[in-house]
Amino acid sequence: MGVWIAIAIGLFVLGSIMALKPSGVEMRLDKLRLTARRLALHPKLIACPDWIRGRDHEFGRGMMGQYTLMLEDVKLPETYYQVIDGELRPQAPVSSDTTKNNHGAVTDPSRPSAVVNYTLDREPLDLPEVMVPLVKGVYSKANSLVVFWEDSSYVKPNHNLYYAANNIEPDLLALKAKMQFWANKLATGA
Repeated sequence: MGVWIAIAIGLFVLGSIMALKPSGVEMRLDKLRLTARRLALHPKLIACPDWIRGRDHEFGRGMMGQYTLMLEDVKLPETYYQVIDGELRPQAPVSSDTTKNNHGAVTDPSRPSAVVNYTLDREPLDLPEVMVPLVKGVYSKANSLVVFWEDSSYVKPNHNLYYAANNIEPDLLALKAKMQFWANKLATGA
């Protein structure tokens, strides 16, 4: 009888230890974010902003990865771009004073063009194919450019069938290069 009790206690302890082990997706996501941090992309998990279509294509729903590129000696305008059909489209933030017109565009009567910037309008994402459907928006302000994307879907096998740990750094370097390109274009206004 004492042997069965010892085996039960051992299995209970082993089960508790196994429950503490992170899943494969969590370990992949950790590697992705650590690589992004090493490349100076400053990843963060945030609630989906109100002006971005998140989970189930509803505005402001779910959680999203926010990757920020901080730029020295650069002054960027405050801009909001939503990704529609693989292109950046200008967007005003949704607030209590903001209304949507029949075409889904956001208008703010008190600031008709103050926050809408067309510099990157219709700019293609030109990112690795697996990242394009995951990028949802781009925001700039002061000396930083932010990309909002579903980084957790990037590492999930059911969303990214071709996930390979070797592709993380090249994909993030492509994202960083594109972010620098967008920032330069916003800074010069061309």
